[in-house]
Amino acid sequence: MSFALAAEELAVTPAALSYQIKNLEAHLQAPLFRRLNRAVELTEAGAALLPYASEGFDALRQGWRAAQRTLEGAVLNITAGPAFTAKWLAPKLFRFAQQNPDIELRFSATLRVLDFDRDAVDLAIRFGQGRDEGYFSEALYRGWITPMMRPDIAARVASPADLLKENLIHDESLDFLRTPPNWACWFQHAGVDAAQVRGPHFTQADHALDMALEGGGVALGRSSIALTALQSGALVAPFPLALTVDAHYRMVCPLGHETRPRIARFREWIHAELAAAAPLAEGREFVHIE
Repeated sequence: MSFALAAEELAVTPAALSYQIKNLEAHLQAPLFRRLNRAVELTEAGAALLPYASEGFDALRQGWRAAQRTLEGAVLNITAGPAFTAKWLAPKLFRFAQQNPDIELRFSATLRVLDFDRDAVDLAIRFGQGRDEGYFSEALYRGWITPMMRPDIAARVASPADLLKENLIHDESLDFLRTPPNWACWFQHAGVDAAQVRGPHFTQADHALDMALEGGGVALGRSSIALTALQSGALVAPFPLALTVDAHYRMVCPLGHETRPRIARFREWIHAELAAAAPLAEGREFVHIE
């Protein structure tokens, strides 16, 4: 209720403030203040405008703070493969968000290798055999491959040979490896003569897993994609024999960035989440495929 104090707060002269208020009243076509000898008071129109004007300035301040947070590194940009993101990462991210409400996560789910500078990426979760020369890189998860199915199908499958009676789902997402860990490979190590294994083929690991989840057959599934389904019991992996390969998941970022608070907190969280899945590997017989 003081033009002089308002002008001081806004770092303008009282005359400049008075001019702006007159323009505002001309636009409204009604006075907002009653000018008294040594004070001012709101008119009915001014009193009606006040709460909305206050909300507007509050919203502007919140927006300004949000913009400042991005400059201070409150946003964490991560890239990961679509299958890993959809089947494991995305369903668990709410826990990271609860533990770190000050960090806003932004994900790019793609198989394309993004550039940290050009694509404004902070952290990459990559799968393969790459060494990531010139970057900070740490192993994240070395998975395994084994038959996976719904419990009702597992109830009628007593031995590896019984799988030949089922609809076998082929995941071709690892066919880029010199020796793909496919059904023929798994049956060979299981001691089962399976000269020709028929069934639907998928180029994406999560699509093969989706068919198994719907009861459409048995998938030779990748544990990294199926961890959530195995932990919940939606899928089971009843046979100990599991194949392993050199390709694995790793976290990659520019050298020196791994200790930045938001990246360090995400690294700590994801390692803890994956550690919780370690019991799924207990008792398995691993055969490494070169």
